[in-house]
Amino acid sequence: MSLKVSGLDDLDLQILDILLKDSRTPFLEIARQCHVSGGTIHVRMKKMQDMKIIKGTKLIIDNSKIGYDVCGFIGIYLDRAKSFKDTLEELEAIKEIVEIHYTTGNYSIFIKVICKNITDLQNLLMNKIQSVDGIQRTDTIISLFQPVDRSIDIDIISNEPDSKN
Repeated sequence: MSLKVSGLDDLDLQILDILLKDSRTPFLEIARQCHVSGGTIHVRMKKMQDMKIIKGTKLIIDNSKIGYDVCGFIGIYLDRAKSFKDTLEELEAIKEIVEIHYTTGNYSIFIKVICKNITDLQNLLMNKIQSVDGIQRTDTIISLFQPVDRSIDIDIISNEPDSKN
């Protein structure tokens, strides 16, 4: 790893690589693997948090194990682009929506939802999402399964050509 990406050096990328594989790795174990002190890891982590590269840590739940078996994606057409802010505020309040993206292409907004079953998805669409002011219509896609779920690989980042040269 030799590329400096967004103010990161090889050690920062090595730390990120270790944490992406197991975010619960203790700082002292990261320090051992990187051949530096625990204090160095702490300082580097703080730097990456301050730079907003590390946005936080989170627990990942298997939704189906807690009764949420339907994952869907909904493309939303807005009446007007300037409706986005108000529409976004209403969509953010709907707990079944786990991701919201403002997009180019066919849809103004593309969202990911998690529901218990098809009946709940139908209720979500008809009584919550389609009743939001500014939404003209929606298209729904149901995910059958998710074979890949990952963050960007540090090796890809570190092997990109340096754009400053």
